[in-house]
Amino acid sequence: MAKPIDLTEDNFVSEVLESDIPVMIDFWAPWCGPCHMVSPIIEALGDKYDGKVKVAKLNLDEYPAIASIYGIRSIPAVFIFNNGEVAARTVGVQPEQAFAAMIERVLAE
Repeated sequence: MAKPIDLTEDNFVSEVLESDIPVMIDFWAPWCGPCHMVSPIIEALGDKYDGKVKVAKLNLDEYPAIASIYGIRSIPAVFIFNNGEVAARTVGVQPEQAFAAMIERVLAE
């Protein structure tokens, strides 16, 4: 299983905004129970879409400035960035099919 990229303020621009493929980010925090439910789903999708979509995680307790920039008020929040822009987003626990549909929409653009 491909391990998601751990995002920081230092690598956010290079890994996400300058990526040549879409990036699905799981915005989470260690104390968030629902975040732990979403994490394995996102990792599985990373394997399924390997080479087409990058999967990453960002701990909002460690990097709250990024949460502020993107208006994240509830977690888990999953965003897909494409060409440096937010292309899709959802908040809360979703089934794998919902996240896969987000990826498919972005890939079809």
